[in-house]
Amino acid sequence: MAKAKTAFFCKNCGFESPKWQGKCPSCGEWNQFAEETVVTGIKGGFADHLGYRPARDKREVQIPILISELPEAPIARYSLPDDELSRVLGGGLVPGSVVLIAGEPGIGKSTLLLQLALNFNQGKVLYVSGEESTEQIAQRARRIGLSANEVYLLTNTDPAEIVAKAEELKPAMIVVDSVQTLMSLWVESSPGSITQIREGSATLIRFAKQSGIAIFLVGHITKDGSIAGPKVLEHMVDTVAVFEGDGQHLFRMLRCTKNRFGSTNELGIYRMESAGLKPVENPSEFLLPSYGDQLSGSATAAILEGVRPLLIEVQALVSSAVYGTPQRSATGFDLKRLNMLLAVLEKRCGFKLGAKDVFLNIAGGLKINDPSTDLAVVSAILSSSEDLILDKGYCFAAEVGLSGEIRPVTRIEQRIAEAGKLGIQRIFISSANKGLKPSMNGVEIISVGRVQDLPRKIFG
Repeated sequence: MAKAKTAFFCKNCGFESPKWQGKCPSCGEWNQFAEETVVTGIKGGFADHLGYRPARDKREVQIPILISELPEAPIARYSLPDDELSRVLGGGLVPGSVVLIAGEPGIGKSTLLLQLALNFNQGKVLYVSGEESTEQIAQRARRIGLSANEVYLLTNTDPAEIVAKAEELKPAMIVVDSVQTLMSLWVESSPGSITQIREGSATLIRFAKQSGIAIFLVGHITKDGSIAGPKVLEHMVDTVAVFEGDGQHLFRMLRCTKNRFGSTNELGIYRMESAGLKPVENPSEFLLPSYGDQLSGSATAAILEGVRPLLIEVQALVSSAVYGTPQRSATGFDLKRLNMLLAVLEKRCGFKLGAKDVFLNIAGGLKINDPSTDLAVVSAILSSSEDLILDKGYCFAAEVGLSGEIRPVTRIEQRIAEAGKLGIQRIFISSANKGLKPSMNGVEIISVGRVQDLPRKIFG
């Protein structure tokens, strides 16, 4: 018989302790320990099949192998119908891999995986849902308007039952929506608890490695943006992909934070429509302004998202402070970096912005961390402050330092090539970028050394 006992688990990192502690010795967070019931001494039955054995057979003992003697073999991958997802995963789906996809509620996680399942032509697909009924999933599939191949629906939350049905069906891929709904009968705690998430996901991961079936897990995130559940969940899976974007905007971005079979620098961009998520092959065309009249306070930045060059619109509004204390607001851009750039403009260029409100927005609902956006942000602020229009054929790609120097950024040739595709005539970069021709891909290159020289070069 199984013996029940209680233990305390850190809700932030999953650290286990026999008693309650105020501060977690693993992650250092305070007041995160919660008491949960665990089960030990499991023997026989289905647990043996999942690997819960007190001792292994002697024939299973592994011996050390010299790494140079291992044969070189390429990683086999399933080709996916979604080119954006295939790029993010590193070129396809590896059999036996476990992929965790997390994001905000309503961002499109279930829609993306249902689209993938309906278009997957490498074998059967088992779609497991613990949040929706089969009727709801079928209704969404009809709304998407995709023809199903061999997609089987299962509404179950018991990992043991999911594994048993998968053994009978023998699919090539399993989708579990979501990992927070898993409830193992061997663990006496509620769904979504640290123990249930850890044990349920461990069961599925073990089955994936033994059977060679690829598994997608849908994960929730907390209010501070981190993936819900123990941190050990991210260590257990092979790939962690996070859906980013604002539910009120058109675009969604899928980026990897961990990938054992490829790079984490790739980025997938989707456009949310009534018929589902549509991959965006050339997002710069959608992110740049399409209106006729050019207005002040708008600048174009050439950025890199992973290894992908993008052109985005940076909007700034500078006005006199009405309520005494100037406001500083940034959407899609780091507010602390905005304050630093305003201080550089006031100290090095003499622009008196301390008594003015400054609002900054990255168009399209994107969140940008690339420092190459600095020069475009500065140009947009100057354009709005002086009410002078920037030519829509101008583009910016450089970082601004605290002493006012314009610093170079990486992969400038790719940024210039992307600007040339969209009809940009001039790109402003750092004078420290050496070895470039005066003109590349039909784009004139303007070098800037100090931020003091920028107003003269962009406004004449």
